[in-house]
Amino acid sequence: MVPLAFWLGQSWIEVALLAGSVLLVMIVELLNTGIEAAIDRISLEWHPLAKRAKDMGSAAVLLALLVCLGIWSAALYQRFYP
Repeated sequence: MVPLAFWLGQSWIEVALLAGSVLLVMIVELLNTGIEAAIDRISLEWHPLAKRAKDMGSAAVLLALLVCLGIWSAALYQRFYP
């Protein structure tokens, strides 16, 4: 999607938003994976706080994906339906 951002964006600000939103999703996913790995390393038994931490990490990924979807939807709409 990052190369597509250079084609879709009409200014450097739009390209930065489009590419940045994709990179944001990747960064949040890496942090979520790190949290899950650390929790699993500490203990494999079920604990409510471990579940909460994993759920919050997943919620952060979902929010980052929704932000990315919103930015890309707005850019596509502006590009094809001016």
